[in-house]
Amino acid sequence: MPAFPAVLRPATWTPAVRMGLSIAAATGLYGVSFGALAVAAGLSVGQSMALSLLMFTGGSQFAFIGVVAGGGVPSAALGAATLLGVRNAVYGMQINHMLRPRGWRRWLAAQVTIDESTATAAAQEESAEQRRGFWAAGLGIFVLWNLFTLLGAVLGDALGDPRRWGLDGAAVAAFLGLLWPRLAAREPVALAVLSGAVTALALPMLPPGLPILVAAALGAAWGWAVRAPTAPAGAEEGAP
Repeated sequence: MPAFPAVLRPATWTPAVRMGLSIAAATGLYGVSFGALAVAAGLSVGQSMALSLLMFTGGSQFAFIGVVAGGGVPSAALGAATLLGVRNAVYGMQINHMLRPRGWRRWLAAQVTIDESTATAAAQEESAEQRRGFWAAGLGIFVLWNLFTLLGAVLGDALGDPRRWGLDGAAVAAFLGLLWPRLAAREPVALAVLSGAVTALALPMLPPGLPILVAAALGAAWGWAVRAPTAPAGAEEGAP
């Protein structure tokens, strides 16, 4: 049986489920700003909802409407969104290896594989908790993001600047909450500081969304350079 039906029963909530749902609440609220900005960029309510339902990756969605709002052609908007969506393919490989979804669950997992659901799963130590965290965050964000996208699109300018409500910092705060418990050794602390510095330097030089890809590439290069040997101890002596 899949792990995600447990999300519907509060009595079964584990730490991973609670983490996933709290991140879903923080991230889902930010969908209000997307809905409002999408309508302000000239999209209809239906078009705004289609982006959230089908594209469903916040960075790509904001990149799309950013290009449209700036007068760019649809092909340029789609190109920018696709570029930022490349990271989801990397997440998909990680989630497929971690959770091993099968059948229709694999298609559903692909739809809800985003930054937050991947990070929630990766933050867990046990495989069962990884599944619970992934589904709680992924499905929770999908539902709330689309509900609040609709709300933002309908209300439009009546909401004003979303930053007045602190919604622009909700996703960042959620990620910091995931990151902090993992900074328990010198290497992750050093990598976090270096990635943050590189992102800060790239922000004024690159379009929105690309600095995080630069930091991700740095993290991947770091992991490749310092990865531990895979051979078990004693293998050289022919130990079983």
